[in-house]
Amino acid sequence: MVVTQADGAERGSAGNPQLQRGEYLVDHVSMCVECHTPRDEEGRLLKNEYLKGAPVPVKPPAYGKTKWALKAPNIAGLPGYSEEEGVRLLTDGISRDGRLLDPPMPQFRLNREDAKAVVSYLKSLK
Repeated sequence: MVVTQADGAERGSAGNPQLQRGEYLVDHVSMCVECHTPRDEEGRLLKNEYLKGAPVPVKPPAYGKTKWALKAPNIAGLPGYSEEEGVRLLTDGISRDGRLLDPPMPQFRLNREDAKAVVSYLKSLK
């Protein structure tokens, strides 16, 4: 996917195998777009807001006291995360401040190579 940024510049993964792998994992395996990209009134993803954060489209369970994330943060550019912190999140399921993320965010257990590809791709989307 080539994403047009607000300044009109295009970012994409063409020609870079690591970024292509990261893009594939983000869009087709981890499905980050489903929660981290806002939707229009009809539920369609707003491509011009790709991975910029959005209300979580999954309602919390009606039972128990599960802490539930109501908003998925902006992950385009992976703001606030170093490369190593991003890799740890995706390999060990631990955030930069040492906690597990609130559901419905999955506790990913990617291998290090795939995690690095995802982090590189997300960081390329500044």
